[in-house]
Amino acid sequence: MKIEKEIKQKKFDNAWVRALVNLHYTSNVYKDKLLQILKPHNINDQHFNVLRILKGQHAEAVCPGYIKEVLLNKRGDLTRLIDKLTKLGHVSRQTNAENRRKVDINITESGINLLKMLNKEVNTIQKIKNNLSEKEAILLSELLDKMRG
Repeated sequence: MKIEKEIKQKKFDNAWVRALVNLHYTSNVYKDKLLQILKPHNINDQHFNVLRILKGQHAEAVCPGYIKEVLLNKRGDLTRLIDKLTKLGHVSRQTNAENRRKVDINITESGINLLKMLNKEVNTIQKIKNNLSEKEAILLSELLDKMRG
C-alpha cells in the first residue's frame, strides 16, 4: 500500500520528504513487529542487537566500546543493556585478565539459544523476501547507503 494511503496524507512537499516519511514509517512497522516477538523474552530491540553483535564475535570477548560503536541504535545506556542481559543469563562479563580497567563481554550458551529461536521468529515477519526481488533488495540497500552519504 502506498504511504499516502497508510498515513492518510494526500501529498508531500516533494519526493525527498515522501521518501523520508516512507522510510521512517516502514522502519517503525518492522520495529513494532520485532518488539512483539522480543517482549515475551523480556528484551527489546537493543538487547537483541547486542546479542547479535556478541554472536558475531563469539569465542572472542568484546569490550563495551566495540558494542557501542556498532550498535544500530545508540540511544540509552549500554551498561544497563549489558546488566539486564547478564541478569537474564544471556551474557557474561569479566574483568580483562591483562588489563583490569577493561571488561570482557561474551554471549553465553543461553544467549546463543535465545538468539537462534528469535532469529527463526524474526524471519517470519520479514515480508521483504516476498515483496522484493534480490536485485531490488540490493538496490534498496545501495540507495539507503547513498542516502546516509
